[in-house]
Amino acid sequence: MKRTVTLVLASGLMATTALSAAQSADLRVSWWGGDARHTATQEALQICGEKYGHNISPEFTGFDGHLERLTTQLAGGTEPDLMQVNWPWLPLFSPDGTGLADLNDYADIIDLSQWSDSLLATGTRNGHLNGLPVSITGRVLFANTDAFEAAGVDVPDSWDGMIEAAAAFKSELGEDYYPFDAAGYNAMLITALYASQKTGVGFIDPVTNEIAWDAATLAEAITFYQGLVDNGVVKSWEAIAGMGNPNLQERGDWAAGEVASSYEWNSTYSQISGPFEGESPLAPFPAPRIEGAVNDGIFRKPSMTFAISANSDNPEAAAEILNCLMVEEDGVIPMGTQRAIPASQAAVEILDAEGLLASADLEANRLVLAADAPEPSPYFEDPGVRTAYEGVLEEFAYGLLSAEEAAQAIIDGSNDALARATR
Repeated sequence: MKRTVTLVLASGLMATTALSAAQSADLRVSWWGGDARHTATQEALQICGEKYGHNISPEFTGFDGHLERLTTQLAGGTEPDLMQVNWPWLPLFSPDGTGLADLNDYADIIDLSQWSDSLLATGTRNGHLNGLPVSITGRVLFANTDAFEAAGVDVPDSWDGMIEAAAAFKSELGEDYYPFDAAGYNAMLITALYASQKTGVGFIDPVTNEIAWDAATLAEAITFYQGLVDNGVVKSWEAIAGMGNPNLQERGDWAAGEVASSYEWNSTYSQISGPFEGESPLAPFPAPRIEGAVNDGIFRKPSMTFAISANSDNPEAAAEILNCLMVEEDGVIPMGTQRAIPASQAAVEILDAEGLLASADLEANRLVLAADAPEPSPYFEDPGVRTAYEGVLEEFAYGLLSAEEAAQAIIDGSNDALARATR
């Protein structure tokens, strides 16, 4: 279909270009990624540029150094017209919403109806839509269904069920078998999942940029994590560190089914299913819930956004290209899933009709979008906040702090990090 679309477009390029020649513009478009993304994006930009009669200069790099490059460009007013912007960077580039163009101003060009109000809110700063979500990523439970079947239990939908599963794994399969995995960043996210399910809100209020949980709630969440270790649900932080802290897909216990599930980004299915021979036994499930959960509590966020420069001489032309890449078949098909499953509903329907969406990826994406999740704050991924949270949690895991001491230290350290990030 990709080649068919290209040929059809080619036959009509002269007419299209003639119609738009009076409004033709020279545009710069930037992004980061790997070779496959670079190739797909360049093809989509060529098609969209020819369709609307614009000359496009692509600027692409790897992820390393891209933030520094874009920061320098924005500081000097030399940024590209259309930019791929990491979601946590929006408050850095546009603290009050005016550092980037307000995409609401181009709603007659960009079909914003393809995104829900909640998704548009994630890219909005002070009432200005600065970033349009390219794709949405969130955490789901990926479970090795063969391992759970061997243990004689269903994949749990509650944490009490996960504790019961741990007993079954050890009695049926052996003491080295665990139904779940959580250490390091995942341990941080599991404590956040617990506290979010209990309170209905994320760690940082996205409006006030203040810590939304009290120390008692966070201490309870930390104690919950320790309970998973004590009940044999997960390996200890120390045990994972003793393995060298490898990525999940690099671990022998994961490939062997000795660790049967993990709370992972929905977009990582192809990575974490890689170690399994033949048909993957992995399937996505909703994250387990605590008793009395206010909501599903998962961490859901835009994986990245597209933004238009507030200094662009041709913002309408940039908006045409943006809409083409994210809504129109001409751009959507060549872009494919190089930025995961698109957030645009039109793009999902186009790719699904073309058979370009893997069933497990599509189901995981559906679970993420359907979840009742708290509105996230981009500051949750601020390096200072993560260091304060994950670093203190490691001290607790090694028995150096009590849950209460760790909770207060996390809050104090995160407040210091937020003060630095928002000043």
